[in-house]
Amino acid sequence: QTDFYGWTQEQALLLKAGRLSELDLENLIEEVETMGRSEKRELKSRLLVLLIHLLKWQYQPSHRGSSWECTLSVQRDDFLETLSENPSLKPQLEAILANAYDRAKKKAAQETGLNQKTFPANCPWHLSQILDDHYYPDSEV
Repeated sequence: QTDFYGWTQEQALLLKAGRLSELDLENLIEEVETMGRSEKRELKSRLLVLLIHLLKWQYQPSHRGSSWECTLSVQRDDFLETLSENPSLKPQLEAILANAYDRAKKKAAQETGLNQKTFPANCPWHLSQILDDHYYPDSEV
C-alpha cells in the first residue's frame, strides 16, 4: 500500500459500484477518522495563529502594522470557513479555544521575548471578539 491516491480511487470505485465486501474497511475507517481529526487540527491551528497575533498586538503596540492586521483578517476568514464546513465542531469550540490559548501564550512569549507570565492565565477574549474583523485589543484601529 504505497500508492495512497490509487488506493483511495479504488475504494471510491468499490463504494460507487456497491461492492462493499471488497472494501479495505479497516484502513478506510482509519482514514475517515484521520480526516475528521485533520479538520479539527485545522480549526485549532487557525485559532492559534489568531491568538498569537492578538497577544502580540496587545502587548507589543510598537510593532503593530498592516501585516499583523492582514494576518488577523486572513486567519479569521479561514477559521470561519473551516467552521462553516465542519459545524459539528461548534460544541468543542470552548475546549479548542482553551487549548489553543495555552499554546498561544508559549508561542507569543517565544516570538516577543516577553515572559509567558506577562499574558493572562486564561484567554481574555470571547470567541466573538476573536473572530470580529473590527476587534483589536486595546487599540483604536
